[in-house]
Amino acid sequence: MTETSGILKGVRVLDLSRMLSGPYCTMMLADHGAEVIKIESGTGDTSRANGPFRDDDPDHLWAGYFVSLNRSKKSVTLDLKNPDDKAAFCALVRDADVLVENFRPGVMERLGLSYEYLATLNPRLVYGAVRGFGDPRSGQSPYADWPCYDVVAQAMGGIMAITGPDAASPTKVGPGVGDIFSGMIMAFGLMAALRHADATGAGQFVDVAMYDAMISLCERAVYLNDFTGTVPGPEGNEHPFLAPFGLFGAQDGAVALGIVDDAFWRVLAGVMQGDALVRDTRFSTRAARAKNRQVLNTLVGAWTAQYTKAELTQKLGGLIPYGPLQTVQDMIKDPHVAARNMLSTIANPDNPDRPWRVASNPLRFGAAPLPTPASPPKLGADNDRYLTPAPPPSMSDQDKKALREAFGSFATGITVVATRQADGTRRGFTANSFTSVSLDPPLVLICIAKTALSYEVFRASACFSVNVLSDAQRDISQIFASQAANKFDLGRWSNGTAEMPVLRDALANFICQRENLVDGGDHVILIGRVLDMQSQQGAPLGYFKGNYFSVGLDQPLISAVAKSGTVKLGGVLSRDDEVLLKIAGDGSCSVPLAPTDDSRLIALVARLAAAGLEADLSVLYSVYQENETGLHGIFYHGSVTGDAPKGYGYFKISKLPLDRITDTAERSMLARYAHEASQGNFGIYQGDQSSGTVHRTVGREPSKL
Repeated sequence: MTETSGILKGVRVLDLSRMLSGPYCTMMLADHGAEVIKIESGTGDTSRANGPFRDDDPDHLWAGYFVSLNRSKKSVTLDLKNPDDKAAFCALVRDADVLVENFRPGVMERLGLSYEYLATLNPRLVYGAVRGFGDPRSGQSPYADWPCYDVVAQAMGGIMAITGPDAASPTKVGPGVGDIFSGMIMAFGLMAALRHADATGAGQFVDVAMYDAMISLCERAVYLNDFTGTVPGPEGNEHPFLAPFGLFGAQDGAVALGIVDDAFWRVLAGVMQGDALVRDTRFSTRAARAKNRQVLNTLVGAWTAQYTKAELTQKLGGLIPYGPLQTVQDMIKDPHVAARNMLSTIANPDNPDRPWRVASNPLRFGAAPLPTPASPPKLGADNDRYLTPAPPPSMSDQDKKALREAFGSFATGITVVATRQADGTRRGFTANSFTSVSLDPPLVLICIAKTALSYEVFRASACFSVNVLSDAQRDISQIFASQAANKFDLGRWSNGTAEMPVLRDALANFICQRENLVDGGDHVILIGRVLDMQSQQGAPLGYFKGNYFSVGLDQPLISAVAKSGTVKLGGVLSRDDEVLLKIAGDGSCSVPLAPTDDSRLIALVARLAAAGLEADLSVLYSVYQENETGLHGIFYHGSVTGDAPKGYGYFKISKLPLDRITDTAERSMLARYAHEASQGNFGIYQGDQSSGTVHRTVGREPSKL
């Protein structure tokens, strides 16, 4: 099947179901072009091991049961009890149209993946559940927690009680109709719910009980009991009030006759015995034939037994409702099957010379031909395709400018960091540190204590929001710094991108996708890529030495720090493979620094601009404090353009004059920069002037979301 064929092209289905009911449903969808992604455990769908296996498959990789039901599907392996895999699953849910599962009630809830939670991630999601006795959302069955397979559904749903030769021999219907019919009903339900979602934008929960489906299939028994007061039982191959209707013996097997209308009876009677039988009033009407059903069936059976199936086909085919009893081998040879393309050939990836043959999908659309089915998936065959995060779209220059302005408008002050746990519950905490790490890609950094109550939630979350508080939101800061259960009752909260909690009156909201977790001793540094942001003007709320304070837009927090210690702000600036250094009269060197009386990043950029240099310092590189003097060192790194003015010089990164760098901390920082530049792997230094930790932010494996 091509990626673009079928009437259901563009519909993405997550299939968590196993065995028959759910897989049959999703097979119907995949056959017509839906993108069905099987979500399997490390051991795979149970049916992979069910057999039968062909003699060209000694490793038993391809069970016929699995091949037939899972053609044209994809496979990814996820352990939904694992936080990272759960996050990856939630990422798939956000882009899905349909989810199908056939677990017992409560399984998804215990995993923290209830329909209600998943709907917060994707409000358009159509969630289908096939259960033995239904889901409590639609009616609490006393058997809700019972496991169920086809034979149980057939037995309890009444179909076995009306199938078989007599009341003493209740008989299971051959194919697993308890599963198959439930799957077909679910497929219809999903299409109806998708149509509703397309019209309204809202998905919904779709519930089918196998027991209920069997009651629906046995609808005749229900109305017969009401209308006649009888308890219908097995009828063999006959009909309770139609005749001749059923199987009749032939010399080499049997044939089926289905006479309902009087006109068809007259044709059959004429072929059998001519006008005499046509005029026989015992059989001339439907009611008369029902009254004399046993006599008539005996008469017809005696006649058919004189001929072979081929002879009866010659006499009756096309004249009345008639057909010979056929085995699968007979069907394979039947010209109807070939004309209708009711047998499909599926490529065998391990033995191209021996493809598999399966029954085709019977549904045909005039404007959308049935696609050729593709091979079923090997376990986890599509992990790379679906579990490797697609790189976020590149930011436009306008987006970068807006983000730079948002990052630059707020001092490192108070924020509320928020997310949702697996069941959809909002969680959050107050953080008095928030750092813009990089502009391209747009990265931010927050820290969370390992002892925090919400630590495990944030560790497992794929996304989070950073809400920069204003001076008027001290009460929100205080409650989110507590263990109160009603934190989100304070303030106006709404859902933003990825359904992340957003504080509407905050000065800025940054919605981030987790990029990396870095161990930082008793804290963890959480680095996120900005997916969406918004900001407004106002005074941010600051916090320093245990006290809140207000910070105007023209007075960054660094000024508050400067009140209790000296701040040195500088930049490591590169041009191609060179670094810009300031050269003193004695030949000693240092990195370019902001003026001592204005230790702001904007002041450093302005100083360089006055010297004819254009600097872009967008990445935090080093933060330290000198133990003896209390000096705070804050350094960024970025790029610079322009010729070196007097008092400055460019030096090859590989040949930096470290012996001319008089400041010990700067010398160590530049040595680290030279090494990291050669590796293409930069980090953020945090510590004092002589020792600390480098937290890596670039050149790592991406987190699996």
